[in-house]
Amino acid sequence: MDKRFLGVLGAVVVVMAAIFIFTNHSSGNKGTSSSNSSQPSSHIEGKGADGVTLLEYGDYECPYCSEYSPIVNQVVALYNNDIYFQFRNLPLTEVHPNAFAGARAAEAAGLQNKYWQMHDLLYANQNQWVPTSDPETDFIQYAQQLGLNITKFKSDYTSAQVNNVITADLNAFTATGAQEATPTFFLDGTQVSPQLSVSSFEQVINAEIKKKTGKASGIGSTATTSNSSTSAPKSTN
Repeated sequence: MDKRFLGVLGAVVVVMAAIFIFTNHSSGNKGTSSSNSSQPSSHIEGKGADGVTLLEYGDYECPYCSEYSPIVNQVVALYNNDIYFQFRNLPLTEVHPNAFAGARAAEAAGLQNKYWQMHDLLYANQNQWVPTSDPETDFIQYAQQLGLNITKFKSDYTSAQVNNVITADLNAFTATGAQEATPTFFLDGTQVSPQLSVSSFEQVINAEIKKKTGKASGIGSTATTSNSSTSAPKSTN
């Protein structure tokens, strides 16, 4: 076989291999890469005196998450001294095309210590940014409203750092083995399904506090040892 032909063939193989490597490296842009080595997000509110953690996996485009948001905020305020509340990203991009972008906006704001403020704005203004083809314009307005450095926000919004954190959250959720739906709540690692009411959250949280500390929390009208068996509808992938 002609040596020149072999040389050309070898060069083509090298180029194709380089393209393959680059493509694989870039494929994590939608949060599906299994090789992401970043740690999951660690956005936590509350003082956690009773050592109980309520974790929510949510999607900023999910209408049910938006309905839960003001209820969860009331619960967090009510139990601020007693529990930790943590939020992690679970953007269901197959049904919510702007969900990953919303998670990017929250994480980018978090790099300027305004995570929870952006978190609340995204849910409060869901009807504004969700229908748009380019929600970044709305996110920049929210960032301005929060007094963020806009140049840094734009840079962080498109950064691999932010992308990798969201991907790590997705991987952490997958590791739970739970059905992919939002919102999904875990109380000290056990999945719970509170209804769309503060009192329903009180029931499951008070039961966990009593189990963990041996004492009643004193919050809410009742303290029960049983979980709520029903919940509001959820977004599923």
